[in-house]
Amino acid sequence: MPAPASYVAGLGRGASGFTTRSDIGPAREGPSAEVIAEAQARRGEDSEIDPEQFQDPDNEYGLFAGTTYEQDDEEADKIYEAVDQAMDARRKARREAQEQAELAKHRAERPKIQQQFADLKRGLSAVTDTEWENLPEVGNLTRKKRRRDDRAFAVPDSIIVGDRGKSEYENSLDPRQQEHGGFETPADSGTLTNFVEMGQARDKILSLKLDQISNSTFAASGTSTSVDPKGYLTSLDSVIIKSEAEIGDIKRARMLFDSLVKSNPKHAPGWIAAACLEEHAGRMVAARKLIKQGCEQCPKSEDIWLEAARLHQNEDAKVILANAVQHAGQSVKIWLAAADLELDVKAKKRVLRKALEHIPNSVRLWKETVNLESSIVDARILLSRAVEVIPLSVELWLALARLETPEKAKAVLNKARKAVPTSHEIWIAAGRLIEQQVDVVPDGEQPKMEGERNKALEIVDKTIEAGVRELRRHQVLLTREQWLKEAEKCEEDGSPRTCEAIVKATVAMDIEEEDRLDTWIGDVESAEARGKVGTARAVLAYALKVFPDKKDMWRRAADLEKTHGTKESLDAILSRAVVHCPQSETLWLMAAKEKWLAGDVPAAREVLERAFVANPESEQIWLAAVKLEAENGELGVARELLIRARTVADTERIWMKSAVFERQQGQTSTALETVSTALLKFPKFAKLYMIQGQIHQLLKNYPAARASFSAGYKACPKETTLWILASRLEEADGKSIKARALLEKARMVNPASDILWAEAVNVEERSAGAIQAKAMLARGLQDCPASGLLWSMAIWTEARPMRKARSVDALKKSKYDPVILCAVARLFWQERKLEKARQWFERAVTTEPDLGDSWAWWLKFERQHGTEEHREIVRDKCVAAEPHHAPVWQSVAKDDRSRGKNIKEILELVADALQ
Repeated sequence: MPAPASYVAGLGRGASGFTTRSDIGPAREGPSAEVIAEAQARRGEDSEIDPEQFQDPDNEYGLFAGTTYEQDDEEADKIYEAVDQAMDARRKARREAQEQAELAKHRAERPKIQQQFADLKRGLSAVTDTEWENLPEVGNLTRKKRRRDDRAFAVPDSIIVGDRGKSEYENSLDPRQQEHGGFETPADSGTLTNFVEMGQARDKILSLKLDQISNSTFAASGTSTSVDPKGYLTSLDSVIIKSEAEIGDIKRARMLFDSLVKSNPKHAPGWIAAACLEEHAGRMVAARKLIKQGCEQCPKSEDIWLEAARLHQNEDAKVILANAVQHAGQSVKIWLAAADLELDVKAKKRVLRKALEHIPNSVRLWKETVNLESSIVDARILLSRAVEVIPLSVELWLALARLETPEKAKAVLNKARKAVPTSHEIWIAAGRLIEQQVDVVPDGEQPKMEGERNKALEIVDKTIEAGVRELRRHQVLLTREQWLKEAEKCEEDGSPRTCEAIVKATVAMDIEEEDRLDTWIGDVESAEARGKVGTARAVLAYALKVFPDKKDMWRRAADLEKTHGTKESLDAILSRAVVHCPQSETLWLMAAKEKWLAGDVPAAREVLERAFVANPESEQIWLAAVKLEAENGELGVARELLIRARTVADTERIWMKSAVFERQQGQTSTALETVSTALLKFPKFAKLYMIQGQIHQLLKNYPAARASFSAGYKACPKETTLWILASRLEEADGKSIKARALLEKARMVNPASDILWAEAVNVEERSAGAIQAKAMLARGLQDCPASGLLWSMAIWTEARPMRKARSVDALKKSKYDPVILCAVARLFWQERKLEKARQWFERAVTTEPDLGDSWAWWLKFERQHGTEEHREIVRDKCVAAEPHHAPVWQSVAKDDRSRGKNIKEILELVADALQ
């Protein structure tokens, strides 16, 4: 027997051979790697053994892959194959029958194209030759891209030579050109290509083709093609084109979901997710197949049945949900989905009543069933049965009470209260029912008197109080916030007295005694911010009962009624307020003013007379009485009141008003005497010096006016208005240098006064010019860097291209001063950005509504660019804001010619005066 090819004697015991004398030379080596590999291949062994191949216990191939396939192995394989054939023969008939059934079912669901059009092909035998010729040409409507012809062709030499000749220049004429005066050029070679006309022609051809396709009809079926020429291009935008990355994500997700449903086939969300993925990929057939398998694997899951119904058409969905209720008959969602699929109301009722037989304790099913009833009687019968089956459902009790007559509704609510003693909704419904009954007038009876009505409404308060006590007895503790929300709901539903009763019974719950006032004020503010005026009014009414002497609370209640209430409610609040707070001058004045604005002057006089009794030395009440008489033309009475006021109250403001009154009546000498007398009593009151100087200046007595202003700013050096009036007097007298000196002196006494700097800038502009004014303005901005007045002047001194950048700096430096906001609005107006201008005007008046000039600029803007509606909005908002300050506004409002004018008229005058 020959030795194997790779055999080396002694190699197994470590021998490496020996050498003799004839072997002197290179040492003998063992067999090379190539020899060993060749021998292993000849024996059928692997050349290399993977160390990891035996780690998997289920991989038998790795265990026996390197062994020799011998005769006994072949014999074993034949035995196993014979066993498999015998087993297969036993199940062959049954398996083939099952395969035939599945194939028939598959053909029924998805027939071949040949089978689908078999009847149409048979119908082609009746097509005539004329109809056959009228069939349209076959076009490519598959939206598939055709393969482009990317073959390359060699460019002819003539094109290359011609292209080379394009850049050459001829410097000599051909002899024939010289002889005949040039060559004749064909007309086609000199024309220009009009690409616009080519595009129009292409569009026309496309439209003609679309019209031809849309008008073509099939003679056999009589229907037009599916091409819509109007929506053809639009429909192309709706085609979803998935990118390669998205397709890859879908494939990976499909593999994951496939693994999920195979590893855990009873997990319904996995089947739903897999079906949704196929739906997203546009494979509705695969999605329906998956969800069908999911329904078979998870028949008790309502979600998978609902998803299956969603993925199928209406008729198929009905069948699916019919199967669903057999497996998950207690699922309310499945029954409701089945009812939604029905288009007929009777069918819906039938499904829901069948559902109630299976799930009689479902409140939602009862509600849906009742909602389908058009007859109130039938709905009442259903609800009566519902509350018998589900006596703890508050919703059903309340629904039944709403359908009953008032008397029966009381009985229903009493039964509900006994069945569900822990429900606050039932008590609130009882209160609302009583409130509604009060306003119901039976036929043939007179409406209830106010006293009877109030007495009947007191039952609402008692009902809610009893409800709160009963709920506490049953350990049902709702918080204040929850009760206030219920009150707001009642207000929304049109039950203000029930809302008030809830607030009365619960607003004082869980509050420390010292925190009550602040908490209630917070409740009022939050309710008013949400638009719940009735709740806010009820909280204020309760707070005023607890704190009747709080002037701020009465003022807040009056403001609430002024904003949201009626004149009668405001008058009632103010009448109660002056009774509880007789020493509050503000409340007396508000009451008198409301009477006056309502046109009831005698009632306003009566209120002021009562105010005199309560506050005999009140300066504000005396002046209000004087204003009332002066505005109504009773000048003699107003003068007598001022004389009495100077005797009783004797305040500096009353003396000033007396002098102003005399000046307005043209009695300048009397006004000067009044001012002189007042200055002896009040030498530190600056406005008296102003009035005295202005009267002298009006009489052209400049020395006397100068003396008055000089005495004034010496007595009151911090009053900047006196310095400005003195400077304007010198400027009017033609002494600009003295005006500058006075303002310089005023700035030394009053540093960092932007009003004085602004006046100095105006003086320089009027006398020296724009350059000096700009230099003075720069100095002023260094002294008052955050002044909105100076920054607004700086914006308008810049050139037009630089004003926008200057306005940005002004907004940053002045921290959004209202004067700057108005200036920015005027900039937008100048740039014709009207909406932005309107928005910035609104921001300016919202930030500081007391500046009358901002309102006047806004009205001037609306006069030019707005409508009458816009102008009326500005006027109404200005009247509500009652502005009093701003330079032009004050100059117009305090002018003697503006005496007796209201805010709306003054606003129009100021808008006319602005430049």
